[in-house]
Amino acid sequence: MDKKQLEEKIIQNYQGEEKMMILVFAQWCVNHDLNPEELYLRAYPNQTSNIALKEAMELVVPKDEAGAIGDETLLGVLSLFGNDDLAFVVTEAIAKMK
Repeated sequence: MDKKQLEEKIIQNYQGEEKMMILVFAQWCVNHDLNPEELYLRAYPNQTSNIALKEAMELVVPKDEAGAIGDETLLGVLSLFGNDDLAFVVTEAIAKMK
């Protein structure tokens, strides 16, 4: 595997993991009766449409069919990808739920 192939593989892996992070976020929102697109828009008001979030919304399941996703788990995943603005909005939502 040459350098260019290795770089492409790393990028593909990152993009796959990023999609998983978005799916975890979307499912957490559904599990807590929150609108993921609304929370995302609060965090990133200049991004009117997020294709990856729309794709993730097609994969989420109803909350009674989903496994639990802990608040700290979600915040940790968001942190791994540097989504500090979204983590802040999620933290606000968690505080409102309690």
